[in-house]
Amino acid sequence: MSVVKYFITESIKRTEIDEYLQKKLDRAGYGGVSISKTPLGTHIVIYAMRPGLVIGRGGETIRELATFLEEKFKVSNPQISVSEIEVPELNAYVVASRVASALQRGVHFRRAGFWSLNQVMEAGALGAEIVISGKLRTERARFEKFRAGYLVKCGDPSLKYMQKAEVHVQLKPGIFGVRVRIMPPDAIFPDKLKIVESLPPEEKTEKTAETEAEQRVAQEVEQEAPVEEAEAEEAKTEENGSEETEEGETAQ
Repeated sequence: MSVVKYFITESIKRTEIDEYLQKKLDRAGYGGVSISKTPLGTHIVIYAMRPGLVIGRGGETIRELATFLEEKFKVSNPQISVSEIEVPELNAYVVASRVASALQRGVHFRRAGFWSLNQVMEAGALGAEIVISGKLRTERARFEKFRAGYLVKCGDPSLKYMQKAEVHVQLKPGIFGVRVRIMPPDAIFPDKLKIVESLPPEEKTEKTAETEAEQRVAQEVEQEAPVEEAEAEEAKTEENGSEETEEGETAQ
């Protein structure tokens, strides 16, 4: 198998596992999965709002998941661990599923979109975007976009930090799609610079004097250390010599 085919098949497998877990763990507040290969097997981390429902009574549900992933998706020695979502409003899967459930209950799409967007921004996100597509008001399908904050769509920050999720819901007019993008508050941008204020000259001289004094003390300690070691060695040799003379006198 070539390298390109290998990566394509692995990506398809990850997507299928994600879709299966999204349907299986809908009640547990599924929030995504991360899959990494280790020398001992495959390490799978499932993010959920209610980890107890994922684990099950006595670990029954998580064992069933492990056996199913091994048999159906050919995952080698799956080791599943569950992580609780601390802030659900900053998880794209949770936000998308909330919007989809609101649409299924009959809430107007604009109300559901703005309500979810305000919740995400109040949670501390740098930026967020919610796109709802489908037959919103007429027989012709279109999309409505709700966006707020600073959201980068290309480059390293979008690949490394941005969270993406897409959820589909079946309604009377047809299938509606909900796509969510969230930029978390801990994202680092290369074009955002931190300006450090320079200290006044008085504080600079005080700090430099303190650092010079600390350096002098450290140098003195380093210089005294070998002298102390030499004195200790001399004392040991003197003690050994006195012991040998005492032993010789007793032998005579």
